[in-house]
Amino acid sequence: MKIHFLNTPLSAFICLLLLACNSESTLQSYFVDHQESAAFISVDLPISFLKIDSKEINQSQTNAIESIDKLNMLGYSIKSGQKEVYSAEVAVLTKLLQDEKYNELISFGNSKEGRVRIYYIGDDSSIDEFVVFTTSIDIGFAVIRVLGNEMNLSEIMQLGPIIDKLDTESLNVDDFFDFML
Repeated sequence: MKIHFLNTPLSAFICLLLLACNSESTLQSYFVDHQESAAFISVDLPISFLKIDSKEINQSQTNAIESIDKLNMLGYSIKSGQKEVYSAEVAVLTKLLQDEKYNELISFGNSKEGRVRIYYIGDDSSIDEFVVFTTSIDIGFAVIRVLGNEMNLSEIMQLGPIIDKLDTESLNVDDFFDFML
C-alpha cells in the first residue's frame, strides 16, 4: 500500500503559508540579502577575535565579554557616487530599526557631519542585541550588530577603554574601515 503524506495541492499550500509567515523584512534578512553585494562589505566576527587577557580586566568586563556571542558588520561606501542608493538603503534601515522591538539608546551627530544611533533589544539588564547604525552622506553607512545573551548595559559600557586599546590592524577589521573610507 502506498502512503501519501502530502499531495501536490496541499504541499503547495503549506509552502505558500510558510513563505507568507516569513515575508516580514528584518535586520537579519537585510544583512543576508546584502552581504554578497559588491557595493557592500560584510564582516562577521566571533567575540574571541578580541584576544583580551582575562588578567587585565575586572569581573564586570569579563561578564560583558562572556555575554557577547559575535559581531556582524555591514557597510556601504559612498565612494561609488551612488547617493540615490545610499539614501534608499538608509531609508530601508531606518524603517527596520523603527520596529517596536528596537529601543533607541542614544543618538548623536547630525545629517551633515554624520549621525550615530545605538539601539538594543531587551531591557537594561537583559539585552540580546545592540545595533550601532552610523550614517554619513560623504562616507556611507555602517550597521554593526552585537549579538549576545542577557548582556548587561552597564557592564557592556565598561568595555569602552578595552575597545579603545584594540589594534584593529591585527584583528583584520581594517579591510572594513578601508572600504568605508
